[in-house]
Amino acid sequence: MKSIILMTLCSVGLLAVATSCGGKKKAELAAKAYADSIARADSVARVELQKKAAADAEALIPMLADEPVFDIETSLGTIKVKLYKDTPLHRANFEKLALTHYFDGLQFHRVIEGFMIQGGDPNSRDTTAAGHKSYGQGGPGYTVPAEFVPAYTHKKGALCAARRGDAANPKKESSGSQFYIVQDEQACASLNGEYTVFGETVEGLDVIDKIAKVPVDNRDCPLNPVFIVSVKLDPASMPKPEEAADSAAAAPAK
Repeated sequence: MKSIILMTLCSVGLLAVATSCGGKKKAELAAKAYADSIARADSVARVELQKKAAADAEALIPMLADEPVFDIETSLGTIKVKLYKDTPLHRANFEKLALTHYFDGLQFHRVIEGFMIQGGDPNSRDTTAAGHKSYGQGGPGYTVPAEFVPAYTHKKGALCAARRGDAANPKKESSGSQFYIVQDEQACASLNGEYTVFGETVEGLDVIDKIAKVPVDNRDCPLNPVFIVSVKLDPASMPKPEEAADSAAAAPAK
């Protein structure tokens, strides 16, 4: 914190000197240097926060219930989803991404009323026109093997993994981060056994309907962005203090 304050004071001084000399160009360069120093400081802070979040997630995940509930807080309300124990690879991946704040600030970039709502693409953080063209193409750089469970179908509120098409993806592997939530069971019935269903909505079906109804462009992207504010572990799924203590005691010594 002290280093950031020091950079700010020094940069303000540079601005003052440049202006007093009457050099417009010098003032512009000093202003750029100030902006660059703040950007670097923010970048360092982000890296440190990400490291801490990853360490916290690593410690918390082993203590979670078999089917934890996560709160997807959106700009139009909160959707509570339960993750299935019988799709462990997808459950673990979603837990890791949520607890490290990967989803925070992303959009529901593809919305089709009477079908589903889709989010989880890191490209959707870029709200510029150029960034908009890349929506639907982003991810964390890996895929998740398919986990088809016949009992888990595309019912309303089902939490499912998006993926590339069969031609490029014959094993039907899931996107590393993009997911969709079913709005209409009948319209999504043909997706059963084709896309992994790894959770379900336990509260917030009305929010899914609200998001599905927003006006969209010709690429099914909301005209007014619908943001994922955060995805957090529901308070009811937080490990109890005694469970945390038992887990810590059982952990191997390092």
